[in-house]
Amino acid sequence: MDLGHEVFCIDTQMGGHSGITAAYLIRSSKPVLIETGAAKSAPVVIAALSELGIGSADLATIVVTHIHLDHAGGVGDLARAYPSAHVVVHEKGARHLADPSRLVASAHRVFGPDMDRLFGDLIPTEAERITPLGDIGSIDLGDGRRLDTFHNPGHASHHIGLLDSVSGDLYTGDAAGIYVPETADVRPATPPPDFDLHLALSSLRRMADARADRLLFSHFGPVTAIEDTLAQSEAELHYWVEDVTAAFTSGLDIDHAVAMVKVKDELRHPAFYANAEALEKFEDMSSLRAQVDGVWRWLEKTQG
Repeated sequence: MDLGHEVFCIDTQMGGHSGITAAYLIRSSKPVLIETGAAKSAPVVIAALSELGIGSADLATIVVTHIHLDHAGGVGDLARAYPSAHVVVHEKGARHLADPSRLVASAHRVFGPDMDRLFGDLIPTEAERITPLGDIGSIDLGDGRRLDTFHNPGHASHHIGLLDSVSGDLYTGDAAGIYVPETADVRPATPPPDFDLHLALSSLRRMADARADRLLFSHFGPVTAIEDTLAQSEAELHYWVEDVTAAFTSGLDIDHAVAMVKVKDELRHPAFYANAEALEKFEDMSSLRAQVDGVWRWLEKTQG
């Protein structure tokens, strides 16, 4: 998908689904790939880059918003395919790209047999090719164009946002939630173990303050209704946290929390629940239970 300003959205076809996980190419004089998708998606991304004229020696930078495997699982494969590219990630995630053994082992425990179907294993990247970012940074795109980066935690401690100085695009990763293009709904992205409500709300404010011209969601695609979308993301966070907190403080278990969230979520988003295809693929990638689990664990840490 050509988004203008030499920005292209690449559907990574995660888990065989279309319209669920995106990578983005900025085809500047120093081309950059933002997000790689999962390791299983690497061949799809490489083929798309080739169609866009990016050969093995052309890619200057690979940057990921955070190291969750649907965003960064293909880093090792893409780094091998593009040996001139350096890899940019927040400093809290850098060591896991160099030695992903703990990250991959944890993912296998969490996802079980779905790990191989959805993700595949992240393979290591040479440490000398990894550029760690602090709380703010900049990535040179050539000819005066740059990506300004900022730490954007709440979804994950190693999450960053990226703002294109030419297009005004803000790459949100998962910090603004999950956008469903079929229904224009925004759904919370609150998986364990790092979710923190206060940091997530602070990151939403930071994104609003960026005064972007467009939001580019990793899940999924471009959004120009910035103020309304960020407001919807904030409202949904509050709804979900309030319902899970009610179950938690009442001594109910997580199954009751899931049921409480789902009942109210269906009332707020009937179009999403009526769209069987969208519901199936987004539940496959980012299940309601997993998001409730992340809120539950945050409550155990803060109120337990």
